[in-house]
Amino acid sequence: MKDQESKKTIRKYAFASFLNDLGSDMIYPIWPLFVTSLGANMTILGFIDGLGEAIVSISQALSGYVSDRIRKRKVFVWLGYICASLSRIGYAFSTAWQQVVPFRILDRAGKIRSAPRDAIIADLSTHENRGGNFGFLRTMDNLGAVCGILICIFFVELLGYERLFLLAALPSIAAVLLILSLGKEKKPADKKLYQRIRLRDFDRNFKLFLGVSAVFAMGSFSYSFLLIYAKKLGFQIVFVPVLYLIFTAFAAISSLPFGKLSDRIGRKALMAVSFILWGGVCLIFIFVENYLAIVLSFVLYGLHRGAIDTVQKTFVSELAPEDYRASGLGGFQMVIGLCALPASLIAGLLWDRISINAPFYLSLVLTVTASIILLFVNERREGAII
Repeated sequence: MKDQESKKTIRKYAFASFLNDLGSDMIYPIWPLFVTSLGANMTILGFIDGLGEAIVSISQALSGYVSDRIRKRKVFVWLGYICASLSRIGYAFSTAWQQVVPFRILDRAGKIRSAPRDAIIADLSTHENRGGNFGFLRTMDNLGAVCGILICIFFVELLGYERLFLLAALPSIAAVLLILSLGKEKKPADKKLYQRIRLRDFDRNFKLFLGVSAVFAMGSFSYSFLLIYAKKLGFQIVFVPVLYLIFTAFAAISSLPFGKLSDRIGRKALMAVSFILWGGVCLIFIFVENYLAIVLSFVLYGLHRGAIDTVQKTFVSELAPEDYRASGLGGFQMVIGLCALPASLIAGLLWDRISINAPFYLSLVLTVTASIILLFVNERREGAII
């Protein structure tokens, strides 16, 4: 009976995530085109995207810590969806890139939902199904994204930016209502007080994994660069959202299989696979300049996102102490998010001042470095480190 209740709760959180991503991805396929249409160059675009990810990192770290501290999770989830909805209304009325910045901050601050929600999923799972459950969550995320992209493709010319962004605000409001329908959150049976946790309280493997993720994140710049590259290569503006759809669709269909695969072969092996896939993307952008190869690169990028987005959270939730999962997940997101600001900013500077291939060369070097560090990370299986 308890297992059935857990599955039902996980499904509701996953469907709420589907709704929010439905709204988000009405915007994201045209985001770089929208920002550059307001007068931003690639350096500014990289700064805005990187700033957004830095805000994600701070908001997730704080929400994870506070969630563990007060022993509540759900409130952060529905508040995060409200922030996302309000930000899209703000985008709709922005007429210069400077006006976009505060709403981008609000949008990314809505990620306060992620660490507490992921902790809920981890707590409702066992080692045998945790990867699969996170994979299911990512699948619903990405399916929502696919639906949002299709709406964007078919309606952006008809509606224009303003009305499309206003429409995108509605699914997140529906997600808020769904989360609130779950009823009052159950108090944990364990009444012990939250003890302040510091980085030194985490073990060597957790710290090493943070190092791996940080190094990789420094070279994992925003998807905006891939879309703008494709546009410069000759893809029509109307086809750019289709490229976004391709990688999101492949992320959607691969997340659950990759999650289940990580339950079988281990988290570290799947992390290595995700790094190889990203390396393939970089190599294509550096050495091949034809339409078919670019389409293939977006397929590989989608598979990379399906693998890494699933396995990273699973890995962190198992390496962090059980009582501090939200803090561990939030701290992890803080590290990679703080790396994302310089990553996208540096990529923009390299693009504008050296060449459009320069960011991909740097990313390859950092990916190889992260792969080497990953060799020294051990996994946790049923309470043991292997």
